[in-house]
Amino acid sequence: MENSKRLAVLGATGSIGRQTLDIVSRSDGRYNAVVLTAGSRVDELIELASKHRPRLAIIAREDLLPRLRQALQPLGIATAAGTKALAECVEADDIDMVVTATVGYSGLEPTLRAIDTGKDIALANKETLVVAGDLVNSRLGRSKSRIFPVDSEHSAVAQCLAGENHADIYRLLITASGGPFRTWPADRIAKATANDALKHPNWNMGRKITIDSATMLNKAFEIIEAYHLFGVPAERISAVVHPQSIVHSMVEFTDGAVKAQLGLPDMRLPIAYALGENTRFEGAEKHLSLEDYSSLTFEKPDPVRFPCLTLAHLALEKGGNTACIINAANEIAVAAFLEGKITFGDIYPIIEQTLIKTPFISAPVYDDYVATNSEARAHAAEIVKSLLN
Repeated sequence: MENSKRLAVLGATGSIGRQTLDIVSRSDGRYNAVVLTAGSRVDELIELASKHRPRLAIIAREDLLPRLRQALQPLGIATAAGTKALAECVEADDIDMVVTATVGYSGLEPTLRAIDTGKDIALANKETLVVAGDLVNSRLGRSKSRIFPVDSEHSAVAQCLAGENHADIYRLLITASGGPFRTWPADRIAKATANDALKHPNWNMGRKITIDSATMLNKAFEIIEAYHLFGVPAERISAVVHPQSIVHSMVEFTDGAVKAQLGLPDMRLPIAYALGENTRFEGAEKHLSLEDYSSLTFEKPDPVRFPCLTLAHLALEKGGNTACIINAANEIAVAAFLEGKITFGDIYPIIEQTLIKTPFISAPVYDDYVATNSEARAHAAEIVKSLLN
């Protein structure tokens, strides 16, 4: 198709990446995946590249490159490996939009490079704005690049704001399912196992984001992301627990009106909305039948049982590199929890202690974020190690 939008899908083997490629497959040539990347799932990357035939496939783990090359070279698909290749691939002239579906801090450098070369971004990597939202927005101000949010909550806000005057926004209400521990008492939550935490009631997501949902740090990150995406004051962005995950977020306006976006708990709709630059893709998602739901309920979140939620406004009030520290510590803590090294109840204290140990920088530049991420991860790893003794 002559006017096909050419995509680089970063994190193609993950949940968002695979659903993005499902939309590509059903788009009748409207979208074309020209670059696919993955971290270490080389067999899955080979499978996807063989099906979608990008010009380039990249694996982060360099030791897996020979395997990737052996499988894809006969198909005429170029291959590469390493973090440098992952970051540089977004700068190519034949890419119109970069889909950042990677997890964690790793999404920051490719996103910044995409912005600097004027590429549009379908942003599924919330940590990019959490870690360095001020820097990202500063770069956007000097670029023709645009960000289209893929997170269902931020897509919902964007859809609610379509045709509205942003000066009329009173507040943003970011919905949360409450995760698997919504009704659990604090002492039981603290002793939860990885298997307990990975049993999300509504969404099928990757392991790391599912744990973040269980701690509700994911929702704290989404509040920070909303702040950077929509420019609404931090005190006017809050979370509300909605166990059914049908209302994906709401906007309240100054006249008291509230607009909500509803849909099934499936990511294909927000992905398609982002790929289409806030336009509709017929059949992106199954249609919602409200008569199948006897009630839609809403609750106030409990910051006592879920203290990670409080980190959103702490990060926004303090600013600087605070959120970068929180994200780095959380990545280390979640990995340790999934490996059985720490308890679920250890995750928040590890983040809290890492904030104390890592120097605060009020106006960080890119190199400061890189250094902060490294130092905070080292402090968090030491704290984890101390808990093992």
